[in-house]
Amino acid sequence: MSRPSSAGPGPSKPCGKQQQQHAASPAAVLPVTGGASPPPPPPPPLPPPQQQQQQQQQELTSLFECPICFDYVLPPILQCQAGHLLCKQCRQQLSLCPTCRGSLTPNIRNLAMEKVASAVLFPCKYATTGCSLTLHHTEKPKHEAICEYRPYSCPCPGTSCDWEGSLEAVMSHLMHAHKSITTLQGEDIIFLATDINLPGAVDWVMMQSCFGHHFMLVLKKQEKCEGHQQFFATVLLIGTRKQAENFQYRLELHGSCHRLTWEASPCSIHDGVFVAIRNSNCLVFDTATAHLFADNGNLGINVTISLCCP
Repeated sequence: MSRPSSAGPGPSKPCGKQQQQHAASPAAVLPVTGGASPPPPPPPPLPPPQQQQQQQQQELTSLFECPICFDYVLPPILQCQAGHLLCKQCRQQLSLCPTCRGSLTPNIRNLAMEKVASAVLFPCKYATTGCSLTLHHTEKPKHEAICEYRPYSCPCPGTSCDWEGSLEAVMSHLMHAHKSITTLQGEDIIFLATDINLPGAVDWVMMQSCFGHHFMLVLKKQEKCEGHQQFFATVLLIGTRKQAENFQYRLELHGSCHRLTWEASPCSIHDGVFVAIRNSNCLVFDTATAHLFADNGNLGINVTISLCCP
């Protein structure tokens, strides 16, 4: 009788294929615990050449900053005995260097920094209020004297008012500090100057409001030559020079048989009345002409404001 074979306790041997699968499978599921570190991030891109030049200019101009007023020290450049720089205006008010407390005398020129200054373009001192120009140090003072972004002075002639401020604050200043000035609305008004026979220098001022802007009308009497008085009439825009180019004004004196007319573009209050007179940008007439058009010592001037044709 044959004896049935019994399954032994020993493990069965897997076939070769299965053995390969089992041998390969553990490697497929093991996590990666080592290996090379990730590559470093790429370096930041270099700034464009124009930006590099601006940075270099800023670094150079910073060397010329006055430690007192933070304006720029321009040639002729004087230094203290230790080599510290100070602008001319601040130097005149000090006897000791604010950096090292050393003496500011004798005057010592820094010729090397003067040569550097000739190669640098300096920002306008009104850069913080909007001017974007950079200038050679020889052009800087002249530009800043007429810069569109410089503070506005009080435009009211004949007063000792030393107010300065932004363009937006001019009208508020006039209404609070010069309440006697009358404002008329409209494009066509009558500017009545009373008592034109008053002796000496006299100013008559009125405001005209139209086209969303304010205009200052000025009649000024002053003595140009000894014993010879003249009248100067002009219109100023409470605005910038560029805004003034958009307007035209006409002044007319009417008499029973005569008419005197003047047409021009208004000046900006940044230029002021004296610039208008100096440049002959105004109506000029003598006392005899004024009496010809006056009525009982009062002179009426018809003022018309218009927009320039595009």
